[in-house]
Amino acid sequence: MISLKNITKFYKTKQGRHYIFDNVSIDLPTDINIGILGPNGAGKSTLVKMIGGADLPNKGEITTDKRISWPLGLQGGLQGSMSGRENVRFVARIHGYKNTTIIEDQVEAFAELGKFYNEPVKTYSSGMRSRITFGLTMAFDFNFDVLLIDELNAVGDANFKKKSEQILVEKYKQTKIIMVNHSLTELRRFCTAGLVLKNQNLIFYPDIEDAIEDYQVTYVK
Repeated sequence: MISLKNITKFYKTKQGRHYIFDNVSIDLPTDINIGILGPNGAGKSTLVKMIGGADLPNKGEITTDKRISWPLGLQGGLQGSMSGRENVRFVARIHGYKNTTIIEDQVEAFAELGKFYNEPVKTYSSGMRSRITFGLTMAFDFNFDVLLIDELNAVGDANFKKKSEQILVEKYKQTKIIMVNHSLTELRRFCTAGLVLKNQNLIFYPDIEDAIEDYQVTYVK
């Protein structure tokens, strides 16, 4: 179980505080896959970051006895002045790898960037950056009870997408997931339950179809 107790999250703006969540309390089961739904700017990524410990609420607390991953996704930043290889080496060292050669080689083979793997990331197209980030995310052996997925999708040409899709499916079989994805097809494919962000609150539905219906009635015009 992941317990959110009296969670308030806001950002300061010139017009005052912009509230994402206001005194939210909810228990999320960790024995099923949950899809998170809401419009852009509602706080889906913020919620995932808080659950994963990458961000903190202004008030309240989030507790769990499960092993929760960091947010995995394509929105994470890379250091532009460093090459793809150097970024991979840096992240591998952060996660305790003293010999990073194996990880570097795995991502190089997976991303299929050729000579650009050793060029500064700031010279990459968005697709190239996505290949590096996706490859880096998939390079590690996960040992979590719950994976937090923030818009992690297969990218690239048909062959690369097929290869990426196969890896994703295998990873998802190993654990439970809490997923942010704009594709309702993907949410239906991988999730059985849903969590809708509405009115600075969270509404849990045991059936993903009920969550999708609420989302569409509320937000889809």
